[in-house]
Amino acid sequence: MKPLYEQSEKQQKEAIEFLTLYKNENALPDRWLSNRLDEVSKDGAYNPTTEELTFGARVAWRNSNRCIGRLFWNSLQVFDERHLQTEADIYEALLRHIKYASNDGKIRPTITIFKENSVRIWNYQLIRYAGYETADGIIGDRDSIKLTKICEQLGWKGKGTPFDILPLVIQIDDRPPTLFEIPKKYVLEVAIRHPQYEKLSELNLKWYGVPIVSNMKLSLGGIEFTGAPFNGWYMGTEIGARNLADVNRYNLLPTVAEIMGLDTKSNITLWKDRALVELNFAVLYSFKEDGVSIVDHHTAAQQFKLFEQQEEEANRKVTGNWAWLIPPVSPATTHIFHKPIENLIQKPNYFYQKSPY
Repeated sequence: MKPLYEQSEKQQKEAIEFLTLYKNENALPDRWLSNRLDEVSKDGAYNPTTEELTFGARVAWRNSNRCIGRLFWNSLQVFDERHLQTEADIYEALLRHIKYASNDGKIRPTITIFKENSVRIWNYQLIRYAGYETADGIIGDRDSIKLTKICEQLGWKGKGTPFDILPLVIQIDDRPPTLFEIPKKYVLEVAIRHPQYEKLSELNLKWYGVPIVSNMKLSLGGIEFTGAPFNGWYMGTEIGARNLADVNRYNLLPTVAEIMGLDTKSNITLWKDRALVELNFAVLYSFKEDGVSIVDHHTAAQQFKLFEQQEEEANRKVTGNWAWLIPPVSPATTHIFHKPIENLIQKPNYFYQKSPY
């Protein structure tokens, strides 16, 4: 057979491995694979069909070692937008993604895939709050300060509240980045409150309903899709134990402890732990009250156990990053804490990439 690719041997190898996986898992005959490789060889490069792209994006979720929610990998909705050429068209596709995934609170796992090695979305997530350095301290999300400054340099001006939605920053190839604001009607948000501690409601806390990761690349068949935002739904601890509680994010544990009347002068009172549990409960309570999909960490761990069983029945090796799979609250109450797991990286997969700024 003549060279499959006009590209590297590594890319050729990955294309063959991916198409072989596609053939095997879809129970296709050997002749299909031979014909498909001939087609790719004639083209001089591997260009996945929409069906192959869909399969690859789903398997990439299945192979995501840091994700506890992989039970639902085969339900991922894939939008193939590789044909789009302009920043404005990509922006419209991102709005479609947000609307489809939000689904009035019944969150749908979704990925939108743009042209390979071309599109970059500068945002960490499509929806993310701004962070401001002021004379009175940090307002908003500390993790967003750098991108917020870039958006301001590009002409954006936020209201200066703790929960300003950042605009989307889209770049194609080496063109200058372009900024687009997200209309408020597209953003599903949940007001965080607690049924026992009413003063927590007075903090006017909120969080967005859909975590659409947009800074990672999808790698499949020797191709890297640098613009491929994807989402599932939140596990409550992502918001309650990290986004709102981390000292380098919103750092709310001291405030919650004060509302609860806890003694914060000594660690022996476990005030951080008690405040953390109630803040996490408030997140779960609020999302459930508003009908927005979310999962608690105990249920997520049980779902991961089902995923492990399904993978074993399919004769596939379950891999994972233990440090990421254990939840940040009460990890020892889950089976994952007590079970070793190999952090073997398999493709297709999602990978972090160098920040464009």
